[in-house]
This record gives sequence, structure tokens and C-alpha cells, in this order.
Amino acid sequence: MAIEVKVPVLPESVSDATIADWHKKAGDAVRRDENLVDLETDKVVLEVPSPVDGVLKEIKFESGDTVNSEQVIALIEEGAAAPAPAAEDKSDAKAEAPAAPAKAEAPKAAKGSEDLSPAGRRVATEEGIDASTVEGTGRGGRVTKEDLVKHGKGGAAAAALAAPGARPEERVPMTRIRKRIAERLMQSKDSIAMLTSFNEVNLAQVAKMRKTFGEQFLKEHGVKLGFMSFFVKAVCEALKRHPVVNASVDGDDIIYHGYQDISIAVSTEKGLVTPVLRDAQDMSFAEIEQAIGDYAAKARAGKLSLDDLQGGTFTITNGGTFGSLMSTPIVNPPQSAILGMHTIKERAVVENGQVVAAPMMYIAISYDHRIIDGKDAVLFLVDIKNQLENPHRMLLGL
Repeated sequence: MAIEVKVPVLPESVSDATIADWHKKAGDAVRRDENLVDLETDKVVLEVPSPVDGVLKEIKFESGDTVNSEQVIALIEEGAAAPAPAAEDKSDAKAEAPAAPAKAEAPKAAKGSEDLSPAGRRVATEEGIDASTVEGTGRGGRVTKEDLVKHGKGGAAAAALAAPGARPEERVPMTRIRKRIAERLMQSKDSIAMLTSFNEVNLAQVAKMRKTFGEQFLKEHGVKLGFMSFFVKAVCEALKRHPVVNASVDGDDIIYHGYQDISIAVSTEKGLVTPVLRDAQDMSFAEIEQAIGDYAAKARAGKLSLDDLQGGTFTITNGGTFGSLMSTPIVNPPQSAILGMHTIKERAVVENGQVVAAPMMYIAISYDHRIIDGKDAVLFLVDIKNQLENPHRMLLGL
């Protein structure tokens, strides 16, 4: 019995998806829940598992094709077994007549192409590429069609152009996720009256708490006590006192959210994504650290779901992870503000009339000036600064 493999139901905010990479080819045996194909939307990469045990009978769309919600993309013969390779019959080998003049042979499969998708094998064969020599960017280092196209355009060509004075170039198409990121950045630039304010935070007390309780926290909760949970808690407390920073614009209306769903920017090989900590105001330090760790692991494995990325009333991004000293983060519509964290540098500061070395961080808030006045943005940032420099305040809700 042939079973249909369909595109998962996509939310209203996602119109279609692109076939990114087939992990099986027609004729392969498949098991129930085994990933067959990756679908790339403008937000995440979705895995489509096999609904049954059987044999992949037919693939209806190749890598690069666009598909819609619940569209049939393959057929599986349920309960069937993959055909065994035919045995070679050597009984009449000696009695064979002399071979006729050779006809043009069909192109042989490219070396190292056994694990490629059908589209990838075709590219490797046509271009004569040894797939085992190509660095894969797919999940688990898998070589994708795009990797082969880039290698074909830039590999041999780049070597030929490496002569003195040559200036090699290559042109590759944007991924769906990268296109969406570009669209949202332009939307933010064109639709928001964005302004950025800065401050600096002395993180000595936070560092002291982490040093004092870090080991006990790890033993108790099974997760490290990082800086991010302090920032999330401080942001939630500050948003309660400055609700306009947690608001969003909808036409001529302002929507004030009575909860804090905090989007956390996470970097992946395909671009920046912002999974959401829902009702972060009710989460403990341990719950925040665990959730962020889970999201980071899912992002690296390409397993973030669309639900993980939906919503969010305020975003925190940490450029300090990559060494950024200062930046102007871009607001993520329809949100109205974003907090930028940066790298921690030990600098000379004056405390009680004495010059001391302290772990300092520049922080920035970019905000939609249409509804957030400069005073509100500055007071919000100062609120966060005061909480982080006196972390017991956030534990007491002060």
C-alpha cells in the first residue's frame, strides 16, 4: 500500500517551503520516524519523518523545489523491503561473443556520491566532482547540492584563477532564511523610527554571585549559572515598570502586553534566530538557563520548531559572544525595543574615591521612537543597570 508523505501543516505566517536536502533516494528502505527530507522555510529548517516502515517508492520534488502546506512530496510502499542487488551470472562468461563496438556509456556515478540527495548526485556526476573532497555544510557535515554547486563554480575555477593578479569571485543564491532576515531588517529600517541609547554596567556583583554560588547552582539544577539569566530577570523587572517598552504598534493602536515573552538571539550557520522564553517573568534563574541551553542545542542541530520562534515582546541579543564592544542592535518588528549586550572588559573605574579595576559592559537599547520617548528608553536602561549592579534587588523585586 502506497503511503503519502506530505509537507507538514505550515502556520499562517509561513506561505511555503523549499526542499533543502533529501536524506533518502527512491528505492531506499526507510523506517518509521526516520528523517526523509529537510524543508527550509523563511524561519527554520523542518524535518519530515517517514510515517511508516517500508521503501521510498517515489520522490515527487527535487532539492530546490518550492512546496506548500500538506502537499504530497513522496510515496512510501508500506511494509515493502528494499530489493536485494542482483547476483552476477558468470556461467556463460567464457562463451560470450566478442564485444561489439562500444556505445556511449551512461555517465558513471561520481565518486563519494553514495550519501547525496538525488539532485546532489546529479550535480556531482555532471560536474565530475568527488563528493568526498567537498566540505559539507548540511546537518552533521552532510554535503548538500549547494555545496557541490559552490565547489563546481569555485573549486577548479578558483585554482585556475589563482595566478598572480587574478581576483576570483563566486555568486551563490541566498537561502530562504537569509532572504527572510534581509526582508525583516529592511522592514525594520523602513517602518520604524529607530533610535539607540547606551549605558555601561559594572558586573562585579553579578560575577561575585556566580563565583560564590556557581558550583552549588550546577549541582542543584544541572545547568551553569550564566550572565544571561541575570539579564533576562533584570529586563523582565524593568519591563513591568516601563510597560511602553514592552508594547508594540498595530496600525494606529498601541498594544500593551501584560506578560514578558523574551526573544533570545541565537546564532546558527544559516543566520540569527530568536527563540522565545514565554512568560519569562515567571521563570526562575535555573529555568531560564535551562531553556536557553535547550534552545542553543536545538538551534545547532537545526531542530528549532516554528512554535519556538513565534511571538516575543522584547529581544535580547549578545554581541559580546563574538567580541563586540559596542553596537546598535536592530529592532525586531512588531516589537518596539531590543537590548544589546556586549563583551565584558576589565576597566579602571572610580568607586568611593578610589580607582579600581572592574568587569564593565556597554549595554544598548534600540527602540521605536514612535511610541517610546527617549526618557522612557533611558530610564529603562538605567533600571537594568541598577539591578545588575545590585543583583539582590531583582531577587526582591525592587
